[in-house]
This record gives sequence, structure tokens and C-alpha cells, in this order.
Amino acid sequence: MINTVAALACSVEPVVACAALLGEGPVWDAAGQCLWWVDIKGPALFRREMGGRVDRWVPPMRIGAVAPAEGGGLLAATDRGFVSIAPEQARYTPLAHPEAHLPGNRANDGKLDRRGRFWAGTMDDAEVSDSGSLYLLEAGSAPRQMDSGYRVLNGPAFSPAGDRLYVTDSARRKIFALDLAPDGSLSHKRIFAQFAADDGYPDGMTVDSEGCLWIAFWDGWCVRRLAPDGSRLAEIAMPVQRPTSCTFGGADLSTLFITSARIGLDAAALAVQPHAGGLFACVPGVVGLADPPFGHSSQLTDRVPA
Repeated sequence: MINTVAALACSVEPVVACAALLGEGPVWDAAGQCLWWVDIKGPALFRREMGGRVDRWVPPMRIGAVAPAEGGGLLAATDRGFVSIAPEQARYTPLAHPEAHLPGNRANDGKLDRRGRFWAGTMDDAEVSDSGSLYLLEAGSAPRQMDSGYRVLNGPAFSPAGDRLYVTDSARRKIFALDLAPDGSLSHKRIFAQFAADDGYPDGMTVDSEGCLWIAFWDGWCVRRLAPDGSRLAEIAMPVQRPTSCTFGGADLSTLFITSARIGLDAAALAVQPHAGGLFACVPGVVGLADPPFGHSSQLTDRVPA
């Protein structure tokens, strides 16, 4: 891997001072022209509209990731399994809980693929056991376990053509790449990138329109851009120690939104990074990809079989 990278001279600005304990899961809602993200440990669910208005809800469970659904509302991966959410109506409808037998596990991250299917990962909340798995949920179907053996699963992210899936085991500082077939099956799992201790921990990520991977680095004070071959291309310095995830949004998908965490930081650390836990934005000079909502033309109203 190339170790010399260009430092991007784009201004990183705090846009929401939400002081999240564990901000995560930013996702751009093209239909609503807004950004959603969560505070897993809060717990909290946030929405920021184009005009800058921010709404905050306190859900009755810990949400790891959300995805806009066709026809409105959200699909969420939580510590109680998959849930349909209508936050403004305070409606949280259980769908399926594939890990009810693992009470120490919770959802940690998730994304929509190019076909509007929801991929979500789980992890041991104590970060001790390798009990995390990757699940695929399609509208009207039960969730399928697609991979397992993760300590702290983050991502996934998808190539522009939708034929490659990236997923991270943050605890091992590894990003894996897998071939993704149209039917959702995975094959040819390999190490895409391995990082050293002084790099920090690869966390949440997204892919731009050029097929490059943008990764937030917990304890790394940065977001890095990697080429499809795994080589390092660029780095954005962050004003916080624990950036957690990122996604492209805005009307033209040119803004990179970055979530962060303040959990585990003492008073001295917070004194030098007062915006820790906030939402940040920058314009790095490339654009992201628009994803279809979950469910395509079907409404997310029917209970998914357990």
C-alpha cells in the first residue's frame, strides 16, 4: 500500500453541535433532501434538512443504522433487530430479530446497496467476542446471514457497479472486499486494506462516483480516500479524534458529511476538541452516488417473517 498521501485542502466545518456519544450511520435521503444519522449510545436519531433545520428524536432502542424506505419512513438496524420507523409519529414497528439468541450483540452499521437492499452488521457490545455478522434484508423477506466472525463490523460500502462489497472489522484494522452477485450472494473474500496502530481504526465508510472508498478513522483524526486497488490517495484532517463515518449528500452529492463520537474522551481531550460528537461537512472535489430507497416500489408496511 502507498503510504504517501495528499492532504486535501478542503475546509472541514462543524454543522451540527449534537455532542453525540457515538454518532454514526449518516445517510442522505434524496427524496426528502435531508441527512439522517444516529447516536447509538444516546440513543438518538437526527435529521438535518437542506435549510439547516435539525430534528432530534429519542428512540426506545439503540439504533446502529437507518435507511430511507420507499414511500417514506425509515428502516433501522437496532439492538432489537430490524425495525420500521416513522419518527414523527413515534412509531417503531418490529420486523425481525435474527440475533435474539445473542443478547450481548447489537447492530452497529448498515447501508443500502445499488439495488436498494439493506445490509447491516452486528457486533458484541462489549467488543470481546467475534460474534458479529453481516445480514442482508430485502423487502418482504426474512434477513439472511451473509458473513460472520466479526469483532466490530463497520460499513458496508458498495462499488458504483454494485458488484463489490467492502466491509470493515475495525478491531482488527482490516477492510475486506467481497464479490457481490446480483442475487446478493458473496464470494472471494479478501483483505482490501490493513492498517497500522498509528493509523487509528478504520470505521464507517462510503464510495464516491469514481469508485474510491472514503473511510473515517477512529482515533486517527482523519478521513482517508483509497483507490479501488487499495492504495491511499488522500487524507482529510479532522478537528476531532474520533470521526466515525461519512457519506456524500446535498443536492448535487458534492458535500461529504462526517459523524463523530465523544465517548471515552476525558475532560482534557474534550477541551481541545469541543466539537467532538458533532456532525461535520466538507467539499472534497468529488461527488457521491445516489442510492435507491429500501423496498423500491413496495411499501415497508408488512411484517417481515421472523
